[in-house]
Amino acid sequence: MAAPAHILIVEDDETIAKMIEATLGIGGYTSEIMLSGDTALHAMHEQEYDLILLDIMLPGKDGFTVFEERGQLAANTPVIFLTAVGDVPSKVKGLRMGAEDYIVKPFEAVELLARIEVVLRRSQPQLALLQHGEIVVDSERHVVTNKGLKIDLTPKEFDLLAFFINNTDIALTRERLLSAVWGYDYYGDTRTVDTHVQQLRKKLDLAGDLVTIQRLGYRLESRPTSQLDNSGSPDQA
Repeated sequence: MAAPAHILIVEDDETIAKMIEATLGIGGYTSEIMLSGDTALHAMHEQEYDLILLDIMLPGKDGFTVFEERGQLAANTPVIFLTAVGDVPSKVKGLRMGAEDYIVKPFEAVELLARIEVVLRRSQPQLALLQHGEIVVDSERHVVTNKGLKIDLTPKEFDLLAFFINNTDIALTRERLLSAVWGYDYYGDTRTVDTHVQQLRKKLDLAGDLVTIQRLGYRLESRPTSQLDNSGSPDQA
């Protein structure tokens, strides 16, 4: 499994910054907080990040100035403006400058995670082959095999399996799975997730690996090579 994305939070309200930090932790990301435009610029010139969440109204240099002066190290790092400045000219300015997204406060945590995932998928190279034990997911050919045998999955089952493998050993809420696989603007029932998880368990013999976390969601647990033949006991959704 790839290392979690490391995200820079640039937000002058420490309470909001801590809330964003906690949300990112739930999503399996690591992060650090900068409370001013000047300290954020210093950090961007010293360290690489996978994503920058950037407020506009900051002490010192504002978010637009920080974006313009972020330097060579951060030049290709995707930026999401995350701000209370919601007027249309500011949104247009931020997007025209090259930001990947523009999110207006207040926002829902699940929406923030979903939009981050979309940006990271666009910006980070994706592995053509994903593997969990003897299950192989070929993203280019959109084919899944288990022990060499092709397994027929629906498009959403395929996407859900790939998301689980990319987030092995991380507890994933049903809401996050909905937003990541079905889209942050999807208004379906979380039972949709349960149904698809049950199908993945059945089709891929994942009853022992794809475990239910009561009142939360699911976790795909690592399968050491030495335990490939241990299917485990079934776990009900």
